[in-house]
Amino acid sequence: MPLTGARAEAAALALLARVGLGERAFLPATQLTYIDQKRLELARALALEPDLLLLDEWLAGLNPIELAQGIALIRSLRESGITVVMVEHVMDAIRSLCDRCVVMNVGRKIAEGPPAGVLADKEVVRAYLGGGDA
Repeated sequence: MPLTGARAEAAALALLARVGLGERAFLPATQLTYIDQKRLELARALALEPDLLLLDEWLAGLNPIELAQGIALIRSLRESGITVVMVEHVMDAIRSLCDRCVVMNVGRKIAEGPPAGVLADKEVVRAYLGGGDA
């Protein structure tokens, strides 16, 4: 049975606090910063109580401070028991959040495994950095 009234509002406020929007809960979405709009998207997804969360370039476009906050938020979701699958090009995030990664190039898997090994793979370096020694 869906939540209604005061229980629904309390649940929404708890989700907003969980993603770092507790103090901005009553602002219109149009007045939120870029990172806060992303947090709002995440709160909406979390409202469905997923076991698995797919994040597609969720960290793209963030400045270094926002990136650190975003990584910490995703880490907290993992620690709460949610499985997180990420499509991501931010290597700091891959290194700090992923236990395993898969690298695709032109629709083909070129590497898979722990991030340190995959990111050092010569084919991955060649595909994404343009040279074998990059």
